[in-house]
Amino acid sequence: MSTLQDLLNDLTSGDETRAEQAVSALIEMGEEAIPALLELTESKNVDSRWWALRVLSQSPLCLTEWLVPFLNDPAAEVRQCAALGLRLLAKPDESATQPLVRALSDEDTLVSNLAVKALVKIGNTAVPSLIETVKSGSQSSRILALRALVEIRDHRAILVMMQVMNEDSALLQHWAKEGLERLGLDMVYIKPV
Repeated sequence: MSTLQDLLNDLTSGDETRAEQAVSALIEMGEEAIPALLELTESKNVDSRWWALRVLSQSPLCLTEWLVPFLNDPAAEVRQCAALGLRLLAKPDESATQPLVRALSDEDTLVSNLAVKALVKIGNTAVPSLIETVKSGSQSSRILALRALVEIRDHRAILVMMQVMNEDSALLQHWAKEGLERLGLDMVYIKPV
């Protein structure tokens, strides 16, 4: 049986096969491995941070606060791993809502799209922040926030979806129409003269 240090060495070896094999073993170690993995997330080495987050995000012991700080990591792949980890959590934590909403503006499209999926999993508690983003965010974050609202299907989003129908953006209109249809409001909208 491998020791914790052996598994950490495999994880950070640069050999993907060894690292993948170490992931399962480290998860099976449970609480014993957590402190070392958390310490590894502070490494200056991008791959080490990524692999540590990879293990933590798949652990049933994972906590939201372990992943959220990495939504701001300088490395896109680490931000991606953190966003995916938040999406995979068994119990979504609404404390991740604001950091995920900010991640909708990430320059890396995979990060922003994973943030949408994590926000959808958080569900109804994310709706007010998503509505605010649709009202006042950047164009790309507005589209992604609207996409999340479509998936969540909360009636509180109806008004903002109807407002967006009057905008010039085809993508905003598409997602607003889709959202209204999913909420059972698939009717013709006529702008009053």
